[in-house]
Amino acid sequence: MEKHSVTYGTKEIQFQLIRKNIKNINLNVKPDMSISISASGKVPLDYIYQFVKEKAPWIVRNVGFFKEVQAEHTSIKEYVSGESFKYLGKQYRLKVIESDAEVESVKYYRGFIELKVKDKKNHAKKEKLVTAWFKEKAELNFADSLNRVYPIIEKQGVPKPEIQIRTMKARWGSCIKDKNIIVLNFELIKAPKFCIDYVVLHELIHFKYQNHDATFYELLTLLMPDWKQRKAILDEEVVREL
Repeated sequence: MEKHSVTYGTKEIQFQLIRKNIKNINLNVKPDMSISISASGKVPLDYIYQFVKEKAPWIVRNVGFFKEVQAEHTSIKEYVSGESFKYLGKQYRLKVIESDAEVESVKYYRGFIELKVKDKKNHAKKEKLVTAWFKEKAELNFADSLNRVYPIIEKQGVPKPEIQIRTMKARWGSCIKDKNIIVLNFELIKAPKFCIDYVVLHELIHFKYQNHDATFYELLTLLMPDWKQRKAILDEEVVREL
């Protein structure tokens, strides 16, 4: 792995160059704002520099999105009425209701996420209830996504895995092949279902092809021809709200 940089206007774009036996040049901007380029050892360095310069506007735009993500993560949700939360690709307003009911609860109701609590000033309790609701929805929706996607790859000899959910800073998902598990980022519950399906399929293909080489992307394109559009929505739109 080599470190390189090119100049774009007043900005310096630093990236890691990974030499692999692949046909195309692959560019990846990660949520931690690191940039990696994968290319065959036969591709001249000057050509790679030119490639990065041509992609510079896209790189700068995506790095900017991820900066917004990090800034938003430092802010603390107040869990008050009118506050916005993203769920399955759409924005919903929180409606906090103080209630004497025995059971405190969260539910989707008439276009709002309705939170019923005994004490509207108890921030910790409100946060716990809303987070638990999102985790429950993540378990249900991620399982549904696996059930939708798995039949299109089953003939490739890929075993149906279990799903684990974690909060991850630098990736949407990962594949643990020896344990037959795919790990999905909890934040994916904010993405549209078709974006979740893309991540699930991406990880399922890793059971067959470990690296992001030409064969990996050939199968991904065969099984999901519009995967690039789904990824663009996930990385360029949804990520701003994460």
